Amino acid sequence: MKTHSQESAAAALVADPAWFPFSLDAVSDALLFARLEEEGLRAASFLDQRALGATKERRQVAWDGAAAAVAGDARRDVHYIFHIGHVGSTLMSRLLGESASVLALREPLLLRTFAEAMAAGRWGETEIRDRLSILTALLSRTFRSDQRALVKATSFTSEIADRLVPAGSRALFLHVGARTYIETILGGDASRQELAVLTPGRVARLAGRCPGLVLNLDRLTEAQKAMVGWACEMTSLSRSADVLGPDRVLWVDFDAFLAEPVGTLMEAAAFLGLGMDAAEAERLVTGPLMRRYSKALEYEYSPALRREVLGDARRRFGGDIEAALAGLAALGQRWPAIGAAIGRSGVG
Repeated sequence: MKTHSQESAAAALVADPAWFPFSLDAVSDALLFARLEEEGLRAASFLDQRALGATKERRQVAWDGAAAAVAGDARRDVHYIFHIGHVGSTLMSRLLGESASVLALREPLLLRTFAEAMAAGRWGETEIRDRLSILTALLSRTFRSDQRALVKATSFTSEIADRLVPAGSRALFLHVGARTYIETILGGDASRQELAVLTPGRVARLAGRCPGLVLNLDRLTEAQKAMVGWACEMTSLSRSADVLGPDRVLWVDFDAFLAEPVGTLMEAAAFLGLGMDAAEAERLVTGPLMRRYSKALEYEYSPALRREVLGDARRRFGGDIEAALAGLAALGQRWPAIGAAIGRSGVG
């Protein structure tokens, strides 16, 4: 039985948007809140362990206690950015987050916990709906009534994108063509290391949408693993887009954004209901954010440097990339989900 003091503590945490719902302990079903003021939330590239410094205040309450403190009529209007990874989603989040009417939140750990728990079948359907309602309310909190939360999710959270976007809210789906994606992944040491870790899970996820698909992990080149990553994440987004419908999803090709940044940024802002004129968009896309690495602003990463990275990957892995793209085309001929993804973004 919860005491009055426990109920009051949970209510205080839920009422204050500076107490961010950081993580959920699967064993104790306790929700950890971390205190991050507005500027801290805006600055964080990742709302996971990297944001949880030793000096941050933390409070833990039972999930049921936090849920009971959420009013039935609480705001549930958070917008989302979903993506396939390494396609400018953090940059888009930062650009849109420059608006005073946006509270940009990047990669909350709690979303990953939900995606993993739902994939593992930890909760029944009724409990999933109840928990998602509470999660949505917690992520919709802002510091001012004229703000709206915009959550940029981790890539594999796209598996539950259609369950996360609440009624009346919208989502940006960021992507690039398969060739650009593969070159991007092969162009960086960190992304290649990440690729090795993510590939087994991606193979399993992709096979779930492509019955009969069997891939031998030990025989895949790095380029083929990157191709599998593209196919997995694109088919994940496509499935969610089919459920949400075209009125609630705007597909944004990152290469198209770089070619026409002002128009693309204005289109994304308008889709989300944000007021942004051409002058403001021009100021943002010619400002420092476009010349920095969005996940770590202390490093330079301009569109010109990106072109150099992609060109270097083509020179070093050109044969493997072409073979991977040919393999992707063959997969698209056999499995409609992959074929539809190719139809949207292209192979080459």
